[in-house]
Amino acid sequence: MQRKAIALLSGGLDSTLAVKVLLEQGIAVEALNFTSPFCTCTGKNAGCKSEAVRVAEEFKIPIKVMHKGADYLEIIRNPKHGHGKGMNPCIDCRIYLLKKAKEYMEESGADFVITGEVLGQRPMSQRRDTLRIIERESGLEGLLLRPLSAKHFNPTIPEQQGWVDREKLLSISGRSRKEQFELAEELDVKNYPCPAGGCLLTELSFVGKIRDVFDHSDQLNLRDFRMLKLGRHFRIGRRTKVVMGRNEAENELLERAIQAGEAALRWKDGKSPLAAVMGESSPELLERAAQILLRYTKAEPGAAATIAVTCDGAETEFGTTNALDEAAVEALRL
Repeated sequence: MQRKAIALLSGGLDSTLAVKVLLEQGIAVEALNFTSPFCTCTGKNAGCKSEAVRVAEEFKIPIKVMHKGADYLEIIRNPKHGHGKGMNPCIDCRIYLLKKAKEYMEESGADFVITGEVLGQRPMSQRRDTLRIIERESGLEGLLLRPLSAKHFNPTIPEQQGWVDREKLLSISGRSRKEQFELAEELDVKNYPCPAGGCLLTELSFVGKIRDVFDHSDQLNLRDFRMLKLGRHFRIGRRTKVVMGRNEAENELLERAIQAGEAALRWKDGKSPLAAVMGESSPELLERAAQILLRYTKAEPGAAATIAVTCDGAETEFGTTNALDEAAVEALRL
């Protein structure tokens, strides 16, 4: 009987190779890809989701894309196993993903789960001790196979039962990708534009923005985290933030992201970026947002200005002055 594995497929090199190694052994593989507002692996394409789908199509295997939801945001806020240098809860994240994979394994009638994890490659989540914790707390003890580093661990149930030939698995470890590149050549795996991946949560320059959302939200909203990649961000109230587009493409994305009750501002007297006022609003907050907006136009300092406001499909105007200097604007910037 052909055995079936569920593979965590990011679209990166390691997970692609792990899938290929199992396919070479005649294992039926179904891929799971998880999307997140924090993925920075975009390059010139549509991101890791696109790459995972491309790999699945190339290998002729089914793929299911799952979204990390509000429950994942709570894990980021308060991870059981702590954060890395940034806001990255790497151990808890892996446990979260593998719990979802275990549920899907049981629903789909698969026999075990595989990942592209490599012993010692990532300092927080791929140490030997943390890999054991992840396996245990995900509920996948014995059923989690890491084909690229399998020979560094005790045989799993798929190996013990002979579903998978352990001799054809690998013993890769460490941070170098040399062995993976050689394996890719051997297995004729090409076009892997995102070999290492990336996560916004690890980037120290974004930690302040991420914490700001947690600190100023009554209810966590995935949209607010997706917006962190766009524009310039300013905190102007306990529940109010301004996001300023840096180009027309960002202006369009911000306009589409605005929710009910939120406002879009533009300077009417000349060329203007879009300022999205997200969260609670009031005349005073709209005026402060408008004054920030004017710092990114050619409005003369101290000059009167007309601001166009769009909210819930209705358009209004109000007047203000270009009253904030650069230091005052930067004091509000996240």
